[in-house]
Amino acid sequence: MKNLFKILTVLIVVFLPFRNAFPQEEHVEIGIDEKLGEYLPSTAKFKNSAGNEVILQDVINKPTLLAFVYYECPGICSNTLSELAWVVDRVNLEPGKEFKVVTISIDHEEIPKIAKIAKENYLTSLKRKFPEDAWEFLTADSITISEVTKTAGVFFKKYGDEYRHPGGLLTISPDRKISRYIFGSQFNQFDVKMALLDAQAGKTSPTVAKLLQFCFSYDPEGRSYTLNITRIIGSLMLIGVFGFFLVLVLKKKKIN
Repeated sequence: MKNLFKILTVLIVVFLPFRNAFPQEEHVEIGIDEKLGEYLPSTAKFKNSAGNEVILQDVINKPTLLAFVYYECPGICSNTLSELAWVVDRVNLEPGKEFKVVTISIDHEEIPKIAKIAKENYLTSLKRKFPEDAWEFLTADSITISEVTKTAGVFFKKYGDEYRHPGGLLTISPDRKISRYIFGSQFNQFDVKMALLDAQAGKTSPTVAKLLQFCFSYDPEGRSYTLNITRIIGSLMLIGVFGFFLVLVLKKKKIN
């Protein structure tokens, strides 16, 4: 028993440097903290690209693809919106009837005129017929933006004239429930269709998102997700520790 205790002590000491490799319950400064099953605030007020005031419950009334971007972003936003346009042009669902798209600017200084230019650019890039009200480009004040992004678990920070923020999409049910997060900079039309169907059914589905969050960390400098080697090695070591300890215990029982 003393030998087992010594071995366990050594293994704990070896594993100790990796204790910070695992996600902790703490505030995310820049990135995404999944809030599956949470409801976006129904009365949050925005301005659409025409300059009209709208509330979220009137905008999100169908399964919705939601992207938090800002329209004059020099970084990942253009790629996110281009990929979003690519996938909604191909997804096998009818826009405006079976799904909608909503983009919300995280920059409170952006005005409807800027949103209008962005909307025109991306709608004209589509090959399929896409109703104008099926893809909304919204702006809002800082209080509203903060309320909605925090509810959605999307965190960003301003550095100089730019915002550092995560990419990806959310799927929202017709009653504004967060159904799923779609990570990455490229979107698969089948995955998007299934996510929208889940949203229609009111399902919340983390699928592989939690695994991706565990294996990847958002790098605000590079504005991308990078492989978290320390976290992965720490996980493998933890599995090895328990496996080795279990073998020792079973061997000792067999000898006795």
